[in-house]
Amino acid sequence: MSRYAVVDPATGEVVEEYPTATDEQVDAALAAAHEAFGSWSRGSDVAERADLIRRVAHLHTERKNELAAIIGREMGKPLDQSVGEVEFSASIYEYYADNAETFLADEPITLLDGPGSAFIRRSAVGVLLGIMPWNYPYYQVARFAGPNLVLGNTIVLKHAPQCPESAAALAQIFADAGYPTGAYVNVYATDEQIAGAIADPRVQGVSLTGSERAGAAVAEVAGRNLKKVVLELGGSDPFLVLSTDDLDATVDAAVEGRFENTGQSCNAAKRFIVDESLYDAFLEKFTAKVKAAAPGLAPLSSVAAADRLQEQVDNAQSAGATLDSAGERSGAHFPPGVLTGVDPRSAVAKEELFGPVATVYRCSGEDEAIALANDVPFGLGSYVYTTDPEQALRVADRIEAGMVFINAVGAEGAELPFGGVKRSGFGRELGRFGIDEFVNKKMIRVG
Repeated sequence: MSRYAVVDPATGEVVEEYPTATDEQVDAALAAAHEAFGSWSRGSDVAERADLIRRVAHLHTERKNELAAIIGREMGKPLDQSVGEVEFSASIYEYYADNAETFLADEPITLLDGPGSAFIRRSAVGVLLGIMPWNYPYYQVARFAGPNLVLGNTIVLKHAPQCPESAAALAQIFADAGYPTGAYVNVYATDEQIAGAIADPRVQGVSLTGSERAGAAVAEVAGRNLKKVVLELGGSDPFLVLSTDDLDATVDAAVEGRFENTGQSCNAAKRFIVDESLYDAFLEKFTAKVKAAAPGLAPLSSVAAADRLQEQVDNAQSAGATLDSAGERSGAHFPPGVLTGVDPRSAVAKEELFGPVATVYRCSGEDEAIALANDVPFGLGSYVYTTDPEQALRVADRIEAGMVFINAVGAEGAELPFGGVKRSGFGRELGRFGIDEFVNKKMIRVG
């Protein structure tokens, strides 16, 4: 089997194989992107590039059912969630089409001394390399490609090996939207070829969404070659329940926050930290809802992903934790469950559980809840549920994370910056900040 292949996670069947790129093809991709930067990017203005990215949005909408079916084959995402991902991706492209001219307008600087004026003019830097994951094949690309193509950077995109069909569908969309050859190039490259591409002087920056291990490897090569990197890595997001006037609604939000995409989301709620006054009632209702989700739950993305989660759950139980779950594992199908009694000092407590298993902790008051929330190496997202508005903001200030959602799940938007701290990476995507990562903020002083 080739490195790039569509393997149905529900059956393990190899649906289609795609040949890995040759070294010559990778070099040709870099050359085409470099040429497009010198011609198309420098020869177009923001309004023209905004029109192109708006066409990409429209094509996503027109082809949403076809695109949704593809990722269902690739990584087992249910159809409604797949369609939702395509629609969200379209909204991201629309957002940058609508706001590009405002975001990229010259920014005046007030001089402290001397005559004349000064301002910042934002411009593209060149060829960017994107390394994307399997869990959101369209959305992750939109976050990276949308703002950077509007800015005028050109894109070489390496998708996850299990997403070759969606990668090809995206490349076709950019071509059909009217982008010239080289503006957006898909390449089925190996890790070794990607390391060479990062070092290539034609590449000016790298964006990776993936694991800590992959992020560290990419950052190491980029650092040696003085290339800027944006990394969106793992997360073990806390969900703090400090008070509530509707426990059923809070439990519903907790289940939704954990189980979107079968729990395979970096910023999914994973650790539920509940005040002792609510713990028993929350745990009972939450566990019942989790177990009730078993019959309709989609498989994980692969048998390997299920094997990894199984190992983590087994380790937690060996260390004294209790698992309450429904059903039996079958291949990539993993039974949903709730872990309690996990020692916060144990190794598994510091890891990300990427699948339909939640960990629930009892805490005594705000300070202990925050200490538990911060006691992991990650800092991507977080969720705070409380009826006290002052407490909500106070806790949000103390949580070590790039994002805090108060009394809300599923509240992400194209306008809201996405990213983390600690071992969850650095840099931001989406919103105004997403277009400001790979940009030359050129200062121009007029005397």
